[in-house]
Amino acid sequence: MPDLEQWPTGRLLTTAARLVEHAWNERLVDIGVTHAGVIALGVLADQGAMTQASLAQIVRVQAQTMGKTLARLESRGHVTRVRNDLDRRSHMVSISPAGRQALDAADDIERTLVAGGGLVSDELRSHLQAVVRELGAPRWSVSSPGGARQDDAALDGPGASGPAATVLS
Repeated sequence: MPDLEQWPTGRLLTTAARLVEHAWNERLVDIGVTHAGVIALGVLADQGAMTQASLAQIVRVQAQTMGKTLARLESRGHVTRVRNDLDRRSHMVSISPAGRQALDAADDIERTLVAGGGLVSDELRSHLQAVVRELGAPRWSVSSPGGARQDDAALDGPGASGPAATVLS
């Protein structure tokens, strides 16, 4: 094993993130979703039906990336897409009953994945949230229609239940 004591913090963070992602995906394969799919399902479960573009914006990915994630979820029956009545060019995406079951199973996997070892400590979560807020602010700042800046509701919203909280929880 490499001498982790000598690694810079950035390398520790990126390596830890990749290892968590790999561990997640190895366990999630049995329920037919990826970590990205779990995040999308979590947002849809929390916030209800929305367009692909809105979901991509909330999750902080490109619409095309979200499209690929949704295609996988739809092929497994975890989401449904119906034409948007307000804008016939787009579709509304919603979580299906099978998607809710997959999300529940993913929650169980998460609890066992990070159980013990201090991975669920409030202190670690607080530090990670601070990193995401500080480094994400310039990337994720958006203006509301009135021109006012919207804060990152994913981290600051009620109960911190947004997609970033899902990633960090």
